[in-house]
Amino acid sequence: MSIDTVIDFASADTPAEHYRPDAAKVIKGDPAQNVRNHYSSPDQQFSAGVWECQPGQWKVSYSEYEYCEILAGESILHDDQGGSRTLRAGDRFVIPAGFTGTWEAVQPTRKVYVIFEPHSSN
Repeated sequence: MSIDTVIDFASADTPAEHYRPDAAKVIKGDPAQNVRNHYSSPDQQFSAGVWECQPGQWKVSYSEYEYCEILAGESILHDDQGGSRTLRAGDRFVIPAGFTGTWEAVQPTRKVYVIFEPHSSN
């Protein structure tokens, strides 16, 4: 493979995909979101890009492992057991597969994400 296969997020011109969580998952606000998925592996198990969200809160359930780095804004990740963690610019963390709870964007939030989706066992 050549250097031309390396993806530079700063110069990538990936178009944004705009969406909102399913209305049944929204707890408050209008968390309009967009994602620029700069890379997906051929088997679709690995992807990376930039995600942005407007204020709001919605239910989440992770089947994937996700590394995140908050670039701007503030969010709070709440687990189903009553715990929470405030996430701000500069924070880096992994959300493990199997995590359930809510994501609350307190301020417009922007993050880099890297996702690994394990094969499902059938």
